Amino acid sequence: MTITTHLILVSAQPIPNLTPVLDDTLKPKKVVMLVSADMQERSNALENIYKSRGIRVERCLLANPWDASQISDQVLDIIASYPEGDIALNATGGTKLMSIAAYEAFRSCDLPVFYVHPEHDRLIWLTPKLPEVDLADRIKLKDYLMAYGASTVEIPEPTGVIAPIRQLTNELLSEIDRFANALSTLNYLAYQANNPKLTTEIEDGPQSKPQLWELLELFETAGLCQINGHSLRFTDENARFTANGGWLEMHTYGVCLNLKKALGIQDIAYNILINRQPAGQALVKNEIDIGLIKANRLHLIECKTKRFEKDKHADVLYKLDSLRDLMGGLQGRAMLVSFNKLDKVSRARAKELKIEMCCHTDLSNLQGHLQSWLINER
Repeated sequence: MTITTHLILVSAQPIPNLTPVLDDTLKPKKVVMLVSADMQERSNALENIYKSRGIRVERCLLANPWDASQISDQVLDIIASYPEGDIALNATGGTKLMSIAAYEAFRSCDLPVFYVHPEHDRLIWLTPKLPEVDLADRIKLKDYLMAYGASTVEIPEPTGVIAPIRQLTNELLSEIDRFANALSTLNYLAYQANNPKLTTEIEDGPQSKPQLWELLELFETAGLCQINGHSLRFTDENARFTANGGWLEMHTYGVCLNLKKALGIQDIAYNILINRQPAGQALVKNEIDIGLIKANRLHLIECKTKRFEKDKHADVLYKLDSLRDLMGGLQGRAMLVSFNKLDKVSRARAKELKIEMCCHTDLSNLQGHLQSWLINER
């Protein structure tokens, strides 16, 4: 059975239309997209990804996605253009009516049809009856986010976490209760240093705030700042970002890097900037602390060191939930990593939203929590 063309049904969930195309054993030379009027933007994103990989694209506009007879006729017209029978239907997308009508048209012509299992990342042959195929984990963060409507995606160059920063963050988490108040003060000092010279003044002395000064010395030893009397100067903007809570993001990113090979993480990045501009609407900017792809699914991690007032955790959770659904689709997953404890109501809300949590003293075993979360795909 030789297949050179895939017919896909474009829908709001684009990943099942991407993963078979990116698998070298299934990759077609051409993709024909059956597109309803409300899926034009999604089809534009898919077309750009296909073409960047040298795959030819043909677009067929579907006049009425709720007219089964019309859909069937249109699909039969497409099939007639492939007398060699080298076209297969990906029946995963579209409306149910589109999928059924297209399936019946292909079956009537004795042509192959497959379906991508959304949770198990597996291709199932509906006809002919062939063994299931575990799809190759090939999709990367940028393609994933672009497929879900990002107009631009800014991902920093891949880099590790240097030894002095790893040593610093490990020490902070091993003394999490002792440094809790001092870290809040350091966050504020880093915020105050948001000026061209990256400087600020430390009001309290070593006698009144010994933990703060011990903390500052740790950051100085890591090369992030210099202390001259009561004057504090950060080495550069990245160092100020690290002191202003970015250290937890870098620590979490470093732990994810440790797990990358063992758990088969396809792609990982931190400090990802996304721009989206839905048709006729204003530009929307989003930031992802840490994003990773495993088993062709997007995993988002939000890192927070700030101590929130009552009910403010809800805003963080709802924002994370919204971004997960928007950029990750039905199979997207999310985790909140917080330096501070979450109250009982916030923990219940996170559970309701299916957002994993690793907070406060649990951070001492962050690697274990991440590993469990990434292995358990449900």
